[in-house]
Amino acid sequence: MTNQADRTADPQGPTFAYLRVSTDAQDVANQKLGVLEYCAQQGFGAPALVEDTVSGKIDWRRRKIGELLAAMPPGSVLVAAEITRLARSTLQVLEMLKLAAEREISVHVVKSRLVLDGSLSSKITATVLALAGEIEREFISARTKEALLQKKASGVPLGRTPGHAAKLSLDEKAAEIDRYLALGLNRRAIAKLCGCSPNTFYRWLQRRRPELLAASEPSASSS
Repeated sequence: MTNQADRTADPQGPTFAYLRVSTDAQDVANQKLGVLEYCAQQGFGAPALVEDTVSGKIDWRRRKIGELLAAMPPGSVLVAAEITRLARSTLQVLEMLKLAAEREISVHVVKSRLVLDGSLSSKITATVLALAGEIEREFISARTKEALLQKKASGVPLGRTPGHAAKLSLDEKAAEIDRYLALGLNRRAIAKLCGCSPNTFYRWLQRRRPELLAASEPSASSS
C-alpha cells in the first residue's frame, strides 16, 4: 500500500475509472475532474471512464463495477474518486479488493491518495475508510429520522414544497454537504467550501434538508 501516491507511476496495464452516483439528479462531473487530474499526475494517461447510476447499497456484482473487475486484465489500474464510490459497506469494499488482488489489479482512491493492492496493510486501511463512511451515514440517517419524527409530531407537513424547481445547483454536492453537516461545520463554512453564498446554501437546506436545518442553526449562529 502506498499512503502518498504523489509520485508518477508507470502502470503495467490499462487504466479504468469507475464513477458512480446514486440518482439521475446527480452527476459525475466532480468525480471525473478529480480522477482525470489524478491520472495525469500519476502518468496514467486518459482512463477508460465507466459511469454508473445506482445505489452503492446494491451488491457490487450486479453493478458495472462487477463487470469491470471481471473484465480488466492483470496489471490494470482501477481509479475511484472515493472509497464510498465503490460501495456503501465494508464487506463489499473488501470483496472487491479481494477480487482485484486475485486479478492483480491495483485500486487507487483519489481523495485519500491511497493505492490498495491487496496487501494486509491495504486491507486494514480499506476497512477503516469504508467503516468510517458507514458510521457517518448511520449518524446522518439517525439525525434525519429523529428530526422527521419531531416534525411529524408537531404537525408540520412533510415532503417537498410544490412549485419549486426539481433540481438545484447544489444538488450535485449533496453528499459533500451531508459530510460537512455530520462534522458539525457551520453554514458559512459549508457555503465557502461549496463555493456559494450563505444565502444560497441556506435556501438549499430549506429545500433539501429541512429536517436538519434546525440542528444546524446553533452552529450557523456562531459564524
